[in-house]
Amino acid sequence: MNILIIEDEAAIADTLIHVLTLDGFQVEWVPTGTQGLAVLQQKPVDLLILDIGLPDINGLELCKTIRGFSDIPIIFLSARSEEIDRVVGLEIGGDDYMTKPFSPREMLARVKLRLKPRAYQAANTGNSSNAEQSALQISLSDFDFKWNGQYLGLTAIEFKILNKLFAHKQQVFSREQLLDACGIACDAGYQRNIDSHIKTLRQKLKQHAPDAELIKTKRGFGYYYQPYQVENL
Repeated sequence: MNILIIEDEAAIADTLIHVLTLDGFQVEWVPTGTQGLAVLQQKPVDLLILDIGLPDINGLELCKTIRGFSDIPIIFLSARSEEIDRVVGLEIGGDDYMTKPFSPREMLARVKLRLKPRAYQAANTGNSSNAEQSALQISLSDFDFKWNGQYLGLTAIEFKILNKLFAHKQQVFSREQLLDACGIACDAGYQRNIDSHIKTLRQKLKQHAPDAELIKTKRGFGYYYQPYQVENL
């Protein structure tokens, strides 16, 4: 499996690379958030180890950006050990949080723990119930989604909404949270327009998958993405 390390301290990165490669992982290291974001958008990565104190961008802000297009497991690495720092890191989308100095063996154990669900999922990709894996796919270079290779033809806002829902399958998002994913202020009087965008998204998906209802409503709460294979078990 492929692991990306975004860490500006070479000595720490070397330690991580050593312990992870000895265990058979493919590891890539970059010292800045900008470089790391480019790697994530260009090639498949199974897990990210992300330093919070980067020289060009705060790791927490970078995590928010990544969560806009990926549900990759993220382990934060930070010199901050206060409880509030750990809580904030986990609330914005991190999967784990380790403080410096850290035990390389403990980091390895946590990496394996976070990769277990992905390994199970990869082992079952041949199952016929997993049809959605080859059906709906994101195309980051075109800022669009494809259904069985055919573009949906999404607008920028539609792409951002579906991207948010698709990256966090079966998680309910309010109108305000979807506005935030689109970069629109919640006080802009735009909340109800989310409903219109959801309606259009459903129509575009139905054109390619008439038997699937992929975007569902949780009354009183918001919207969520229901994976296609769950509906067809």
